[in-house]
Amino acid sequence: MEVKIVSEKSNPLLERREVQFRVIHDKTGITPPRLEIKKAVANALKTDIDLVFVKKFETRTGTQEAVGAANVYDSVEKARLVEPEYVIKRNVPPEKPQEEEEE
Repeated sequence: MEVKIVSEKSNPLLERREVQFRVIHDKTGITPPRLEIKKAVANALKTDIDLVFVKKFETRTGTQEAVGAANVYDSVEKARLVEPEYVIKRNVPPEKPQEEEEE
């Protein structure tokens, strides 16, 4: 999976960078999960994974290429104030169910 940053715009009012990216996923053949994309974008921008929020991500029909948009915040607190709740939930890894111990 290869990530290319198409454009990056600074938004000082909201204390974030707005990023447009392209992902080429020809080796896997399927669209990668959002959390893998989040990690790849964080690595490409050399930032902490917790500060990256992938807003949109879609594969174009018939291609092994996907385009998307992400916001990279200066702090997690600012992100929680600005981002909608559904975007925050989509960018948090799912919790593993805890196995109850039987006595």
